[in-house]
Amino acid sequence: MTYPPEIGIVDGMLGFPRADPVRNYDFLQPQLRDAGSAAMAFPAGYMFTDVPNRLEEGEDPVAVTLAAMDRTGIALGLVGLGPTSAERALTDHPDRFAATLEVDPNDITGAVRRIREAHDQWAIKAVTSFPAGCNPQVPVSDRRYYPIYQTCVDLDIPAVVNAGIAGPRVPSACQDVMHFDQVCYDFPELRLVMRHGAEPWADLAVKLMLKWPGLFYMTSAFAPKYYPREVLDYANTRGSAKVIYAGYYPMGLTLDRIVAELADLPLRDNVWARFLRENALEVFKLEPGG
Repeated sequence: MTYPPEIGIVDGMLGFPRADPVRNYDFLQPQLRDAGSAAMAFPAGYMFTDVPNRLEEGEDPVAVTLAAMDRTGIALGLVGLGPTSAERALTDHPDRFAATLEVDPNDITGAVRRIREAHDQWAIKAVTSFPAGCNPQVPVSDRRYYPIYQTCVDLDIPAVVNAGIAGPRVPSACQDVMHFDQVCYDFPELRLVMRHGAEPWADLAVKLMLKWPGLFYMTSAFAPKYYPREVLDYANTRGSAKVIYAGYYPMGLTLDRIVAELADLPLRDNVWARFLRENALEVFKLEPGG
């Protein structure tokens, strides 16, 4: 069954195009060593074609994103706070956008303070982190992350953490999916979401989700035709409440391509609403009217 177009999709990872998208990755430049990465505007650009992260002269990034959402049935998007158009979008369109906050646990005290401040000011719905992009890198189960996880528990918001081989050409051992096993053991009250594929450990990600009630999976950074088969099989069976849709606009993919490919996913009739909307509403505690 193709998903019903009126479902009102919730996108777990959305952004706004920029006139200078290369600036999004300034934080990663000190870690990149190969000449190819230095020449790419997007450090994982070798994996994507026709990246939509650009603006024509005079275009408004919030309006462009809203138009793409309207065109493709995206009712609500989670957007990261930072030097983008997010704050204006959150202020002007609170029914269409909800906030998340990206942190680097190398500054433990600073990260915890930023989380609490962002929660007070913007009612953030999640804390996100890219272990392989931290400088220095921080493994998912490293104790530097533990005050951040505990803060998420205290505020009743999930932690969303990259899992699997990193797209940029940096080491990836810090994102080995096995790290999530220890975190789930140490923080049984934490809602923990693996993002960005978990490959080549998708089968392990499924086994861990079976084991730990608070562990979830988000499909960000992958075109639907490349979603791991193990994850789709799990969503169709015991994991219907564990797999959350997330796109990758405008970082790597257009919403038009993503939604067009969604229609070909082999999901069962009873799974579509959970995958595209209900799981996100529950895990991120979003208002269902969005």
